[in-house]
Amino acid sequence: MRPFKRRVFYGILGVIFMLSFMSVRSVRAAENNPYPTVVIADYIFGCMASNGQTRQALERCSCSIDIISSIVSYANYERAETVLSLRRLTGEKSALYKTAAQYKNAVDILRRAQAEAEVRCF
Repeated sequence: MRPFKRRVFYGILGVIFMLSFMSVRSVRAAENNPYPTVVIADYIFGCMASNGQTRQALERCSCSIDIISSIVSYANYERAETVLSLRRLTGEKSALYKTAAQYKNAVDILRRAQAEAEVRCF
C-alpha cells in the first residue's frame, strides 16, 4: 500500500473506531439514567416555571429530578404522575384515584422523594 493510501485507510479506521466508542458511551449514559429525556425536560421546565426562569432555578431543578430519579424508579414515577393527573378529574371518575390505597402509596413515595429533593437542592 502506498503511504498516502495507508494514511487515508488508518484515518478512516480511526474515525470508525471513534464513532463506535461514542455510541457505546451514549448507550451507557442512557442505561445509567432510566428516565426518558423528555420526562426530565418536562419536569425541569415545570419546575423552572414555578421557581423562576433563572440559571439558579435550572441548576436546582436539575438537581431535584436527579434526586427523584435516584429514589423512585421510572415505572413508579410514571404511575404516581398518572394518578396525580387523574385526580384532577371531577366527579365519579376521580373518586377511585383519590381513595384507593395502592394509588395513595404511589403518590406518597413520589411526594417523599420530592421532599428529599427539596431539602437537598433548594
